[in-house]
Amino acid sequence: MSQAFDVVVIGAGPGGYIAAVRAAQLGFKTACIEGWKNPKDELALGGTCLNVGCIPSKALLASSEKFEEVGHHLDEHGIAVSGVKVDLAKMQARKETIVTKMTKGIEFLFKKNKVTWLQGFGKIVSAGDPNTIEVAGAGGKKESVTAKYVIIATGSKARHLPGVTVDNTTICDNEGALAFGAVPKKLGIIGAGVIGLELGSVWRRLGSEVTILEALPAFLGAADEAIAKEAWKVFTKQGLAIKLGVKIDKVTTRKTGVLVDYTDDKGLAQKLECDKLIVSVGRVPNTDGLIGPGVSLKLDDRGFVAVDDHCRTNLANVFAIGDVVRGPMLAHKAEDEGVLVAEIIAGQKSHLDYGSIPWIIYTSPEIAWAGKTEQQCKAAGIAVRTGQFPFSINGRALGTGQTAGFVKIVADAATDRVLGMHIIHAHASDLIQEGVTTMEFHGASEDIARITHGHPTLSEVVREAALALDKRSLNS
Repeated sequence: MSQAFDVVVIGAGPGGYIAAVRAAQLGFKTACIEGWKNPKDELALGGTCLNVGCIPSKALLASSEKFEEVGHHLDEHGIAVSGVKVDLAKMQARKETIVTKMTKGIEFLFKKNKVTWLQGFGKIVSAGDPNTIEVAGAGGKKESVTAKYVIIATGSKARHLPGVTVDNTTICDNEGALAFGAVPKKLGIIGAGVIGLELGSVWRRLGSEVTILEALPAFLGAADEAIAKEAWKVFTKQGLAIKLGVKIDKVTTRKTGVLVDYTDDKGLAQKLECDKLIVSVGRVPNTDGLIGPGVSLKLDDRGFVAVDDHCRTNLANVFAIGDVVRGPMLAHKAEDEGVLVAEIIAGQKSHLDYGSIPWIIYTSPEIAWAGKTEQQCKAAGIAVRTGQFPFSINGRALGTGQTAGFVKIVADAATDRVLGMHIIHAHASDLIQEGVTTMEFHGASEDIARITHGHPTLSEVVREAALALDKRSLNS
């Protein structure tokens, strides 16, 4: 007899495992299906984010920042250091230790909340009440379970270019790019998005000569124009060679590395020779093997599972969350959708404001924003005022030596309601939360301006940017 559950979650990435934990907290008999295996051929929870995405990349970003700081930035503090070198094997081992701690932590959460881990890959073979899900485990073993409710949380996978074979040795996506055994002398990257910039930053700091080829004519087109302009200036000064408006013509693997033939923004044929090539041209929803014959789950024209505003699919009692549905491919968006769905199943009136979800790029300096950009407001015919303030004259930033960047706030010209906050700074990922909170509560720039901010802190720059909307900054 097959096991019967109230809720079955397919996928144990950030969205899936959080959905399973919250459903269990709400009293549902819950199972989560996951068959991911790490490089040691061990089953691991956490999906792409914890295993080959957010967590390992941030570990390497931190290690490479430490290396650059010791080699290039401690002298200004009166600290002389010589003979600095990279032990990449130890750096990679630290990364794997962190990943293991995080994935084992999810196992603990499952045990604590009595979530059953069904080890394998899930397929919905019949939809109804109940739904039937087939779990394909190791060695061809299969079992069927039933559930009144199903939450699809299968995430996404790296998009590859036609005709370019990713072997994750010489030509890599995010998985291979996090596992280099040596620092490449010359590194090529196709794509100047979040992954390309973050991984390019890691290997540049560790000694690679990095060239990034981007198809779009504008740099960081999703960011506020002022932020994108500042980021371009900083990153190119650091040594990232970024080519915009590029068309990739041919990629050839050779004994000595990779040759990329491309056409530049002036229509001229160019060549890039590199030891390793990273392909980071976006991600696609992971729906392979998810649906059995006769199950009519609706997908949209881009291959995402079609859902309504509350993550319901066209199938009764089947929901979908995270990267496999519309919206930004962000781990924290997936987590909140997991909570949303679990609480809706429990009959609660849960809500998620997609308009204030923060975006973060973990370069150095970091880039973070939430809400609308100034150009989006203008395109929509919304009259706005903006306030901007630099970190270069902030006491805390001067003390830490992290003075690059600024905060920009966009507010409605008539109501003063904050419509967007945009930050470029070493700690932008933490500072953006004040903007998110303000927007969630439909707050005004005056609310930020009137709140006491500790001194000396970086948060004072957020307040000064709010004051700048009325041209009354106190420290400029």
